[in-house]
Amino acid sequence: MSELRVSFIAICAARIRAELKSFFRQREAVVFTMGFPLILLVLFGSIFGSQDEIVPGTPFVNYFVAGMLGASIMTSSFQNLAITIAMERDAGLLKRLRGTPMPKSAFFIGKIGVVTVVSVCSLFLMLACGVLFFDLELPVDAKHWAVFAMVYVLGITACTLCGIAFSSVPKNGQSAPAMVSPIAIVLQFISGVFFVYSEVPSWLQNIGAVFPLKWMCQGLRYAFLPDGAKVREVTGGWELSRIALVLGVWIVLGLLWSLRSFRWRNRADG
Repeated sequence: MSELRVSFIAICAARIRAELKSFFRQREAVVFTMGFPLILLVLFGSIFGSQDEIVPGTPFVNYFVAGMLGASIMTSSFQNLAITIAMERDAGLLKRLRGTPMPKSAFFIGKIGVVTVVSVCSLFLMLACGVLFFDLELPVDAKHWAVFAMVYVLGITACTLCGIAFSSVPKNGQSAPAMVSPIAIVLQFISGVFFVYSEVPSWLQNIGAVFPLKWMCQGLRYAFLPDGAKVREVTGGWELSRIALVLGVWIVLGLLWSLRSFRWRNRADG
């Protein structure tokens, strides 16, 4: 039993290394997943830097940085996996992997590993940029850091599962970017990334509130903004319990969706 456990761990570690090598060898994927959110942060942060404060002492750019951190988590997980898995399926890689003695779970652990590494690196770069160029204040105490950790863990889990599940929606790998990227961009516009969420039209607020990104951004605003900024939230409060509840529900939905929809072969192979 011990040897089997060690063997499984070794297989998973090898799969994670293979996924990381594959990701970082694709410059386009690295730039799109890690570089693009950083470019948006610098670009829009510079533009929004001159806008009015959302509350006295808190410029809008700090609100925007918190939102971009949430968008970065979604890009590293949902958007990345929904596109890459669809392309790998279309290229026949998943079918070949399924035919090997490798446990199927090792494939998913490999994907979780690359998402974790990429998302942590991306968040570090975003935080460094926010602190150095936009005077972003880091969480002030252990409670705020704990909420940041909670939002990250629940958000990355929900978005990872949804990314795995959604990878079966595009008809082929070529159509995946055209289908996934617009969804991610629209969600950013209606979830409190580029605009103050309470100022978005109410019907768009209702749509945004269905999906994880809105709640991730709200939790990150709690972590990085002063407590007085909660007056700019729709309910006038941070709703931390509701954030945890909604993200938890999306984890369950994402898991069930993944189990039901994931395919190793593309539709042409049956």
